[in-house]
Amino acid sequence: MVRPIVGAGTAEETWRAWPAPAGWRVLDPRDAARAVPPLVVAPHPDDEVLGVGGLVAMLAGAEIAVVTDGEASHPGSTVHTPAELAGIRRAETVTACGRLGVAPSGITHLGHPDGGIDETALTDTLTARLAPGRWCVTTWHGDGHPDHEAVGRAAAVACRRTGATLLEFPVWTWHWAEPDDPGVPWHRARRIDLTEAARSAKRDAIDAFRSQILPLGPAPADAAILPPHVLARFARPYETVFVP
Repeated sequence: MVRPIVGAGTAEETWRAWPAPAGWRVLDPRDAARAVPPLVVAPHPDDEVLGVGGLVAMLAGAEIAVVTDGEASHPGSTVHTPAELAGIRRAETVTACGRLGVAPSGITHLGHPDGGIDETALTDTLTARLAPGRWCVTTWHGDGHPDHEAVGRAAAVACRRTGATLLEFPVWTWHWAEPDDPGVPWHRARRIDLTEAARSAKRDAIDAFRSQILPLGPAPADAAILPPHVLARFARPYETVFVP
């Protein structure tokens, strides 16, 4: 269900006080290394880092597919055109993923329009890249953002076609949901505990997305998309994925 991403959302202090994650089963990243390296599918540049940057840092050889270039992040910008933002965000992705240990050759930019993903074409693209047992790690199909949900649905179909293992991560869910929210499949949640090195690499990778974490300029249309209260949700010592 697409939801308006407005206001400050649920405070990170509220999530940190929630006891449920301590009881979730822990997912061992080494399980992915026994098969083909995982494919991480990001709707926009930065989703892969926000959601599972620590996981990527702990895995050798993860591949990243970025569906859009994120050119619609600041639709009324007085500083950059959409084409300029697309180029900036592609470059930020390369820098960020490099800090997680992913070489430029491990990143594919699929070039779908930001806000206009062709779900059928994306499903076919992912189907061609997946295989039985391979992890496909992407945004939860109920995350609230239309692009996140479209990518989650496409990945789910591709995984059913190929026998790949779908792991979905929340991004904007942490904004609109609350602990024990009945609309979130917490019963399918797994915790990925991050090493200190992975947490440090994730912080450095997030810092690479200057166009998102800092204002582009003084106009309201150029405000940061990921201000500190949002980034706080991605500084936890663990990451969360939903298993099938």
